[in-house]
Amino acid sequence: MIVIDYKDRRPIYEQIMAGIEDLAARGALSPDSQLPSVRQLAMELSINPNTIQRAYSELEKAGVIYSVKGKGNFVTADPGSLREEKLRSLLEEMTRQVVRAMELGATEEQLGQWLRQAVARKGGNNHDTSR
Repeated sequence: MIVIDYKDRRPIYEQIMAGIEDLAARGALSPDSQLPSVRQLAMELSINPNTIQRAYSELEKAGVIYSVKGKGNFVTADPGSLREEKLRSLLEEMTRQVVRAMELGATEEQLGQWLRQAVARKGGNNHDTSR
């Protein structure tokens, strides 16, 4: 399910892109599965169809989906590779945040405690990506 957060600084089309990428990476959308039509998804999310079209166009440029004229849009990427790409991106972001925290005086002990708290909030199961 794609959720739009109107407090998020990212444009709505980027949030839609991220939602579709996440669904594919978690295996909720398998390769060659059909995405909802532009109109259908626009109605479900109560947003302008042009926004959905832009997200789909950008996803196609990125190689995440492909379009079949008269049929619709389909997931193209291997969910495993999408997942790995997402994890690499998260690691880069996490590294930047750790460096920032240390520049502000956070200790390695504090960082470890924060990580343990975050894992505990998730339920401690780092193998289940379906939540």
